[in-house]
Amino acid sequence: MIYLSEFTFPEREDETSFFFSIRRTCYDSFYPFGILSKHRFRRIDFEPVTILNGGNGTGKSTALNVIAEKIGLFRDTPGNRSNFYDDYLALCTQKCAHPLPKESCILTSDDVFDYMLNIRSLNLGIDQKRETLFKEYLENKYAHFQLKSIDDYEKLRKVNQARSKTQSRYVRKELMDNVREYSNGESAYRFFVEKMSENALYLLDEPENSLSAERQIELAEFIENSARFFGCQYILSTHSPFFLAIRGAKIYDLNEDPVDVKRFNELPNVRTFYDFFQKHAHEFE
Repeated sequence: MIYLSEFTFPEREDETSFFFSIRRTCYDSFYPFGILSKHRFRRIDFEPVTILNGGNGTGKSTALNVIAEKIGLFRDTPGNRSNFYDDYLALCTQKCAHPLPKESCILTSDDVFDYMLNIRSLNLGIDQKRETLFKEYLENKYAHFQLKSIDDYEKLRKVNQARSKTQSRYVRKELMDNVREYSNGESAYRFFVEKMSENALYLLDEPENSLSAERQIELAEFIENSARFFGCQYILSTHSPFFLAIRGAKIYDLNEDPVDVKRFNELPNVRTFYDFFQKHAHEFE
């Protein structure tokens, strides 16, 4: 499925005209101006899976965030903006083949880390509350208490519970269970899979972060199948050979000047992996 069919970024001439028009020299950076035009990255024509590949600083994440902002995608974590972001977006254009589903969103490594931290924070609060309930149980179990008014009813209820239950049963009744925690890689994988449903557009910024090779392969297969069978469209920025190898993916190489579309096996970073394992091939025999 293709929802977003085309996106254009401003050319160097457009950026130069903007700089002349503002006549402000007190800024050290005009981000995101000058990032994508450096390698003449002008236009993307999207497929069900489109990948932005390139070295550090080539603008993969910048392009992804600009697209997300321009088309108004939902995001959990605020992106990297500047005073000139809206001016830059005004020079971008997009075309949609179908209306964007409301479930569409951008998912970044910051979202994954926040998700893991939120679980840990929640469990820490539960642990602290559990210690408080242990003390409360003992106080209520051995309390010398008499009901004097309706205002004392809640205290009476807790005293009766403490006297009729074991400490463990008392605490469990008053407290939710801890949310199960997984390893960083397992949590990251679960985050992506649980966030993505059928029939939507998803932008993923370097989803390989925190994922083992096995988990990257699993998520790549999930993305490939979701695009083929469940009406999803994906735009990824990634270094990972496992995501770059997704069947049918259209790959833009941001290392090139101008940016060019390449096959998986033509990419320099994939060749680096290949050469490394060729060098050590005898160790696997």
